[in-house]
Amino acid sequence: MFGVKIALLAAALTPLASAQTEPDSCCAALANSALKGCLLLPGQTAYESRLDSYFDVKQQSITPNCIVQPKTAEDVALAVKTLVACEKPCKFAIRSGGHTPYAGASNIDNGVTIDLQHVNSVEYDADNSLVKVGPGAIWNDVFLALEPHGVITTGGRSSTVGVGGLTLGGGISYFSAEQGLICDNVMRFEVVLADGRTVTASTTENPDLFTVLKGGNNNFGIVTQIQFRTFKYDGMWGGLVIYPETTIQDHFKALINFSDNIEKNPKSSAIVMPVYQSSADADLILVAYDHAEPVVRPAAFDEFLAIPGNISDTTAVTNMSTLAAALAGSTTSSVYFGTLTFTNDLRVMTEAHQIYMEVLANLKEKATGEWQIYILYQPLPPAYTKDSVARGGNVLGLERFHNQVLCLYQPYISWQGAEQDALFQQAGADLVDRIRAYAVSIGADNPYLYLDYADITQDPLASYGVENVKKMKAAAKKYDPQGVFQNLVPGGFKISKVA
Repeated sequence: MFGVKIALLAAALTPLASAQTEPDSCCAALANSALKGCLLLPGQTAYESRLDSYFDVKQQSITPNCIVQPKTAEDVALAVKTLVACEKPCKFAIRSGGHTPYAGASNIDNGVTIDLQHVNSVEYDADNSLVKVGPGAIWNDVFLALEPHGVITTGGRSSTVGVGGLTLGGGISYFSAEQGLICDNVMRFEVVLADGRTVTASTTENPDLFTVLKGGNNNFGIVTQIQFRTFKYDGMWGGLVIYPETTIQDHFKALINFSDNIEKNPKSSAIVMPVYQSSADADLILVAYDHAEPVVRPAAFDEFLAIPGNISDTTAVTNMSTLAAALAGSTTSSVYFGTLTFTNDLRVMTEAHQIYMEVLANLKEKATGEWQIYILYQPLPPAYTKDSVARGGNVLGLERFHNQVLCLYQPYISWQGAEQDALFQQAGADLVDRIRAYAVSIGADNPYLYLDYADITQDPLASYGVENVKKMKAAAKKYDPQGVFQNLVPGGFKISKVA
């Protein structure tokens, strides 16, 4: 169909592990295909603009030999087949939103970046109560398309995050306590496999692929469409409230009680965030309150809202698109994400905050320019996965923890200047490592690592548990027997690297 002979394709597929990149020939092959008009090359304004749009400056500093921007699933299939069929197969990256903040996550030096920016359609299907979304869309596109219809789907809490990456990493939303994780609201994936075939994955078609895509990252193919279930929606109440740092213990106690009772308040969501911005030079607590219906100051937040001394308050009856816009990130900084999970335990939170204050003091002494640090504490209760099995399952392994309420922890640090990368990366690693060590010492640790927050030095796929690792390895062997997505796509967390 695309002019690639089967014999040539088969020959090119072996053995990929030893393939060497020939960047000029890779881009030339694409230029000689029907994708010629989809190519961006170094020096072109559009090429530079796409690099500048990555969330993290470290990703922006990577320069692929060309960027190909397919517009359809057929274009994606042709791109994959063309790159794999080159005499020496080409290494490539896959970009949806470009929000993962480590170098090479969705960009590549001396290779080709497949940029899904234009595979971004959002189509609401009222008859079937679902929305069809291209992976290159951002969540703002989805919310704005659905809100006029009085429906919504579980989606990202920041408007600029890409649909594809967040979904394939699991995905937490403001609706998760009632509706489940983002990945468990998927009804169907359309996927381009390594051999160029486009297949459907659902509970009835390729169900093993359907399950492993929910948490399995980019190990099995390139997703070209996701169908999400939708549900009724009349608006939200929520916003951001700032408090002095001296209130942190009150917030921890409120968060623990909120988390323990989340099944009684499934429409409510809270994130407690100690925060420091060098431009303001103040130690603060930022709390995001969100309620999935237009009810002002719902009772679920009574303990939080009784904490005195708030400095500012943006809470109001609003909509999801507005709330997501409030957490949109800039694209002008280097960024560190890391993650950790522990039991819903005041001792761990208290020690974690003490460690944070020590790390923060060191940064205040040594860092220069504008920088900021947010520490996210948020519930990870059993309610998030209560419907997972009935909807085809996922590979996150959270069901292992039965009725245990967990706390999901994330340092989010941003700064200016590559000369400070080591300082800030080490600060993030120190937070995660020291807090984990303390949690282990009191038996309050948990192995799960949320992939969408994980640093490249972490191993979220292994944290899903032995049985789920087996499922992912089996699916990778079945759907990508030549290891295209293990060997030619270096970005992302690779199941082949998990012991």
